[in-house]
Amino acid sequence: MSQDLNLTRNIGIMAHIDAGKTTTTERVLFYAGVNYKIGEVHEGTATMDWMVQEQERGITITSAATRVFWDYKGHKYKINIIDTPGHVDFTVEVERSLRVLDGAVGLFCAVGGVEPQSETVWRQANKYGVPRIAFVNKMDRAGADFFNAVKEIKDKLGANPVPIQIPIGAEDKFKGVIDLVKNKAIVWNDESMGAKYDIEEIPADLKEQAAEWRAKMVESVAEFDDKLMEKFFENPDSISEEEIIGVLRKGTIAMTITPVLCGASFKNKGIQTLLDAVMALLPSPSELPPVKGTNPDTDLEEERRPDPKDKFCALAFKIATDPFVGRLAYFRVYSGTLSSGSYVLNTRTGNKERISRIFQMHANKQNPIDLIEAGDIGAAVGFKDIRTGDTLCEEKAPLVLESMSFPEPVISIAVEPKTQADLEKMGVALGKLAEEDPTFRVRTDEDSGQTVLSGMGELHLEILLDRMKREFKVECNQGAPQVAYKEAITKEVEHRELYKKQSGGRGKYADISVVISPVDDLTKPGLVFENEITGGNIPREFIPAVEKGFKASLSNGVLAGYSVDSLKVRLIDGGFHAVDSDALSFEICARSAYREAMRKAGPVLLEPIMNVEVVTPEEYMGDIVGDLNKRRGLMQGMDSRHGARVIKALVPLSEMFGYVTTLRTLSSGRAASTMEFHSYAEAPKNVAEAVIAKANGKKTVNA
Repeated sequence: MSQDLNLTRNIGIMAHIDAGKTTTTERVLFYAGVNYKIGEVHEGTATMDWMVQEQERGITITSAATRVFWDYKGHKYKINIIDTPGHVDFTVEVERSLRVLDGAVGLFCAVGGVEPQSETVWRQANKYGVPRIAFVNKMDRAGADFFNAVKEIKDKLGANPVPIQIPIGAEDKFKGVIDLVKNKAIVWNDESMGAKYDIEEIPADLKEQAAEWRAKMVESVAEFDDKLMEKFFENPDSISEEEIIGVLRKGTIAMTITPVLCGASFKNKGIQTLLDAVMALLPSPSELPPVKGTNPDTDLEEERRPDPKDKFCALAFKIATDPFVGRLAYFRVYSGTLSSGSYVLNTRTGNKERISRIFQMHANKQNPIDLIEAGDIGAAVGFKDIRTGDTLCEEKAPLVLESMSFPEPVISIAVEPKTQADLEKMGVALGKLAEEDPTFRVRTDEDSGQTVLSGMGELHLEILLDRMKREFKVECNQGAPQVAYKEAITKEVEHRELYKKQSGGRGKYADISVVISPVDDLTKPGLVFENEITGGNIPREFIPAVEKGFKASLSNGVLAGYSVDSLKVRLIDGGFHAVDSDALSFEICARSAYREAMRKAGPVLLEPIMNVEVVTPEEYMGDIVGDLNKRRGLMQGMDSRHGARVIKALVPLSEMFGYVTTLRTLSSGRAASTMEFHSYAEAPKNVAEAVIAKANGKKTVNA
């Protein structure tokens, strides 16, 4: 098991929908000798898309992990690969995968260039500081343009793309690449399914273009190395392959450059050179700085080095339910060694957990292993209580690693079981699904008694309901999708609340004066509570009860019962009774103060606004723009992309239900759209009134 950490790579493949992530991963498995037959997404035979729903729809829903070995320059490298989804509804899968990876391959379609979801995953990789290389795929498709894709990576992502290959031919004439580092042409042999390729001299008609791009490459990497810069000016031909790779690697790991390669995964071209680039340019676990965390006992920052001999520390990044082995926790080991049968401490719960078995994963198949070391990714069973983002460590050396933040759900539906027998099964199924997916929430509506499911989009909830039916055999009826509105206030209000109750014996008494106002810093959601009581007008022990009362009230707004995201409360004065006052009195008083003060503070309804991008042929543009305007869309701009028009708009989510069907009708099925959450904004008066009337007609929240 123990091997040189420098020969390990933990990488993810990330991209927009349909850029070819799963197809590329399937080719990697084939050429690395894991699969003897290539699986195809469109035929539903892809290894990494193992869920029934993935095979039926031809999309990736859940990130799948696997391990392959690759020979490069006389060494056998171990690669842990995570194939992530492209659809915005499953963005959490990308987020949690990037949190634990050391490097990533950003895939771009040679025709589509940088598409909306490419920008989202690129930002997520920036957030977690993940070095990456870019692979321009689908060079064999009509309209493929490698140099335009490189330009878009620079303009739209703000990256510094450095092509280390340029294509030989394009569309149906694409047959290979020119390797600018080796200064040779690589031509794939179609009869061997791309397994064999020839290294040749650069074709005469491409020599000038190759020289120009090689000079650009050397110039961009020479900035990071003065000696190389000198050589470049004196004699560019004297620069060796090793020198260029060394500096490219340095720039990639420092995230100052992004090397760009190209190929056509479906036609089996470019995969071997991509794997070689992963070994040559992306970091091993030992090349990254030690992971930092907080010691829960001392609150001091501590480090863990990527060393099997250091104290054990790992992060659980994904929970999955397997019908045969039960609850599986995927985790990344940052330091130390873990053997099966041993105990670990979960710092969130403070409990010891016994790891009964450890697995190395290959899509949905588990291979049992005895131990796992620093720098590796595996899965374990035996946990009683574990969630995404939990830190696992040695009992004697507790550490809390930075957890993951997940976006809030924007869409809800009500469900009810079809039969009494389904009722109990539904509770179990929803519990397991919510455990797996941090962006999926389940709650019971207090007024109607309905079970409400919330998620990232219509597709997200549709897949979850489909899984309930197939995996857990639960039949349920569902209501129409509902938008997850929020409430906020617009002005500052001072309010005094007196709570007095006398019913024989000891009474209840609390008196508080508060100032409630909107929060200045919107990056800090929740309650900002400031205690400004002086002179003991309210005893210190009752102040947490006031804060608790306000905090509990935030989940129920005064307009339509939607939650309030952030609120600032200053407790400025108050009074108490020596006998009748207690913590409960002050908590009830705070709840009443919240209801009364919120009504006077200009409450407004906030609705989720989505970033919508539509790619359409020119002739349908007028109809599509007109339709988006009808949906209260705010146009953000229009571009051209490969003969098609790209329309960008901000549109309220409530207007976007069933949009895909309308768009197909308007464009005879030729336009495509993508949509992701942008922000919350105040709903117009007529919309707010309709939502409030409906909510208060259906339930009598704070009527």
